[in-house]
Amino acid sequence: MTGLPTSGADSRGSGRSWKIMVVDDHELARAGVISLLAGQRDLEIAAEAATGREAITRAALVKPDLVLMDIRMPEMDGLEATRRIKEAQPATSVVILTMHEDPDYLLAAVQAGAAGYLLKGSSKSEIVGGIRRVLGGESLLDPGLMARLVQRIAGEPKAAGPIAGSLSARELEVLGCIVEGKTNGEIAGALAITRATVKSHVERIISKLGVSDRTQAAVRAVQLGLNAAEPGPAS
Repeated sequence: MTGLPTSGADSRGSGRSWKIMVVDDHELARAGVISLLAGQRDLEIAAEAATGREAITRAALVKPDLVLMDIRMPEMDGLEATRRIKEAQPATSVVILTMHEDPDYLLAAVQAGAAGYLLKGSSKSEIVGGIRRVLGGESLLDPGLMARLVQRIAGEPKAAGPIAGSLSARELEVLGCIVEGKTNGEIAGALAITRATVKSHVERIISKLGVSDRTQAAVRAVQLGLNAAEPGPAS
C-alpha cells in the first residue's frame, strides 16, 4: 500500500497513550509486531491473542483503541472476529495485518468493520505510521480501493436512521469527500478551508455517525445514502 506517513510523531498530538491489541496465531509473528511497537510512547500494547475467539474476549476486557488483526487463524478467522468486536465495541478500530493483498478479501474485511489493512512485509515506519494514521482520523485505503468499496455496497438496501439530520451542510460536504477517498489536504483544497478545520469536521463526523474511524464513516455514509452532499443545517 502507499501513502503511509513515516513520521514518528503522534498524529493527533494529544500526548495520550493509545491501547493496541495484537492478534495472530503465530507466536513469533505476534512477538515481532510487539517488538516493532516497543518504545513508541504513544502506543501501548494492552493485550495479545492467538485466535479470533480469544481476541473477542480480550478486547472486551481491555477495550483497545486499535486491534492489529491477522486474517487466517484457527477457531475463528479475523473477519468474523473483526465483525464481532465491532458489534460489541464500535469505537475500537481494527486494522488487518496480512501477507495477502487480494482486493476482494480486503474489501470483505472493511465491510466487516476494519479501518483498512497493513502488509506484514511493510517497514516499521509504515506500520507505526499506519496505526497513527487511523488513530488520527486518516484512511489506510487508497482511492481505487475506496471506489471499489463504494461500488460494492452502493446497491445494498439503505439503512434507516435519524443520523443524517445531525450532520451540518459542511459536514456532508466533507463526508462526500471522504467517500471519494480524498485526504485531509485534498479536502481542504477542494473546500477552501484549513486542514485543521477539516480534521475537526472529520472528528465530528466520526462521532455523529457512531463509528471508530474514517473508513467506517465512508461505509456508513454509503449505507445511509449520504455519499453525496444533501441539505443539512448550517454549520
